[in-house]
Amino acid sequence: MADAKTEKQKVKEITGKLKEGLKELFECENIKDIEKEFHEAVDDYLEFCKEVGKEPDKEYKGTFNVRISPELHKKLVNVAMKNGDSLNASVEKAIQGYISSEEYKPEIASSLG
Repeated sequence: MADAKTEKQKVKEITGKLKEGLKELFECENIKDIEKEFHEAVDDYLEFCKEVGKEPDKEYKGTFNVRISPELHKKLVNVAMKNGDSLNASVEKAIQGYISSEEYKPEIASSLG
């Protein structure tokens, strides 16, 4: 009985790690079926999106390239160093400030999903 409970815990742990964008739910009884069930859920989701004319949700890694002027780059590095932050942390803070600012338009936010 302990083995079955451990297996169910493993299934629960793995299903809990599904990508946020994948909203389809599925159930399986044993750990061996989880990959098959996952692939079927993804296939069903993609087929549903196709049927309703919706683009599937995209996974975001949290990394992207930004092109800015050398002058702005230098200023940002100086601010980051002054604040004891990394360049990435400073960029993240700047973006977070932009997103939460009063200038950020609600209609833009709703289009972001």
